[in-house]
Amino acid sequence: MTKKERYKNVIAWFEANAKSSESELYFGSTYELLIAVILSAQCTDKRVNMITPALFKAFPTPEILAKVTPDDVFPYIRSISYPNNKAKSLVGMAQKLMSDFDGDVPSEIDSLLTIPGVGRKTANVMLAVAFDTPAMPVDTHVFRVANRIGLTDDSKNPVQTERELVKYIPKIFLSNAHHWLILHGRYICVARKPKCEECGLQEWCKYYRSR
Repeated sequence: MTKKERYKNVIAWFEANAKSSESELYFGSTYELLIAVILSAQCTDKRVNMITPALFKAFPTPEILAKVTPDDVFPYIRSISYPNNKAKSLVGMAQKLMSDFDGDVPSEIDSLLTIPGVGRKTANVMLAVAFDTPAMPVDTHVFRVANRIGLTDDSKNPVQTERELVKYIPKIFLSNAHHWLILHGRYICVARKPKCEECGLQEWCKYYRSR
C-alpha cells in the first residue's frame, strides 16, 4: 500500500464515520477560545470546561483581563495543570491583544505566535477552529495516531508531523482531520493500550497490521 493510498482510505473512513469534527472546548468567542486553548496545554478539555465559565464571567474581555494581575486569575484556574504559568500567560495574552491588536485576536500565524502562551500548536488551533483556515495543529494525540497508522514515517517531533500531514491531506479536509485524529487518539487509539478491536482503520493501520 502506498502512502497516498493509505491517506485516501483513512480520510474516506473518517469522513464517513467520524461523529464529530468540532472542538470539545466550550467557548462563545474567539477570545474565549484562545483562553481555553492556552489552558488546555497538558490538561484535559473536560477539566478546562469545568473552570472556564467562571473565568469568562470574571474577565469577559481582553481589556478587563489586561488590567489584572496573575494573582487575580490564579484562583479561577488553580485546579488545572501549571496554573501559575498559565495565569501569567493569560494576563500577558490580554495585554498583547490590547497593545498590538486593538483587543482582537489576530488571524495570521506570525501574529498569533507573538502572543504570550501561544505556541505553534495553539496558533494552528486558532486558525483551524476560530478562523476556518486550513491548518494542522499537532498535539500528543495527533502525533501518536499519525505515527501509529502510518500517516507519518516515524516522525520525531510535532513540526515534522505537521509538515507531512499538510503535504498529504487536501486543504479541504485539514481542519476536520485535526479533530478526527485528536478524537480518535482520545477515545480509540489511546496511548497505553489502543482499542484496536473497536477501530475501523485496521485495514490501513501500520500498527495493527504489524502486531
